Amino acid sequence: MYTLYGKKGSGSASTQAALEIIGAPYRVVETASWEPNAAFAELLQRNPLGQIPTLVLPDGSVLSESAAILIHLGSAHPDSGLLPRDSSARAQAIRGLVFIAANCYAAISIIDFPERWCEDAEEATLERIRAGTRARLHRHWEMFADLFPAQPYLGGEKVGALDILAAVVSKWSGARPHLQQARPAFYETLLRIEAQPKVAPVFAQHWPAS
Repeated sequence: MYTLYGKKGSGSASTQAALEIIGAPYRVVETASWEPNAAFAELLQRNPLGQIPTLVLPDGSVLSESAAILIHLGSAHPDSGLLPRDSSARAQAIRGLVFIAANCYAAISIIDFPERWCEDAEEATLERIRAGTRARLHRHWEMFADLFPAQPYLGGEKVGALDILAAVVSKWSGARPHLQQARPAFYETLLRIEAQPKVAPVFAQHWPAS
């Protein structure tokens, strides 16, 4: 059994959706650095960064970083469709996963916690950092939409790891409203990903009001 450390409304939704797609048994341990509980100390033992998602594999080893988790699950369960079988398509899916992790997820961390990058800054300065980073994040999503057109999904014929991560990370920092205007076709693809039968229950659990 897999053990997933996560929190509703967080990036752990991508790992949970992947586990549903591969049909693997798992349990969720609810915790997060912004809402620590008794399980948070347990998470820190597994991942000293205290980040979620953190996934404990059936052999007891630990994986962190959403893109790494999804790449591993897709490789360990090749029949699941999380990663394309075709080597060229798989390479592009991995490129997309790392693009989101490096350019979109990283920007969201700055938007959420600008004080970590500008110590002792006044609130006006922090807000300028948020605004500039949000604009850059939205531009990164436009680039992503242009690089990875639906065919009919981002990785090919089936919903896979790239689709899941894009749908989750685009939930934050105003990306969806921006994409609805700037890249409406991509926005509609994100909605189709969310509606996929194995993905929809996970999204409903994490974002019940959306």
